[in-house]
Formats: sequence, structure tokens, C-alpha cells
Amino acid sequence: MEKGWKKVYFSGDEFKVLMARDLLEENGISAVIMNQKDSSYKTFGEVELFIEEEDEKESLSILEELIKGEI
Repeated sequence: MEKGWKKVYFSGDEFKVLMARDLLEENGISAVIMNQKDSSYKTFGEVELFIEEEDEKESLSILEELIKGEI
């Protein structure tokens, strides 16, 4: 990933990362998904979510609620 971006979330399940991205974007935070899953064997690899460095603290706070199941 380019300089200035931070990974804030990852999962083996793409739908979870999509939910996290949507939640961040609803709160005005731009997010980018990188799919690192193996194209032949979908059970290997992760889907990662990146945000700009300046949004890291707010993003982690929002995603903490998601991870705890409060959202």
C-alpha cells in the first residue's frame, strides 16, 4: 500500500470488511479494500481495509464498536 495509509481491519471474510468500510464511509472516512486472498484457494489470505493515517484514531474507535458487536 502507498505511504500515508494504515491497515485498520482485516478478515478472511470479505463481507465483514465490506461492512467495516461502509461504516467508516458513513462516518465520512475514506477507506480502501485490498483483497489478498489466493485466487485459486479462497481459504488462504485476508481481505484488508486501509484508511488515511490522519483518520486512524477515529477509525479504530468506530471499528471497535463493530468488533464488539455494538453496531
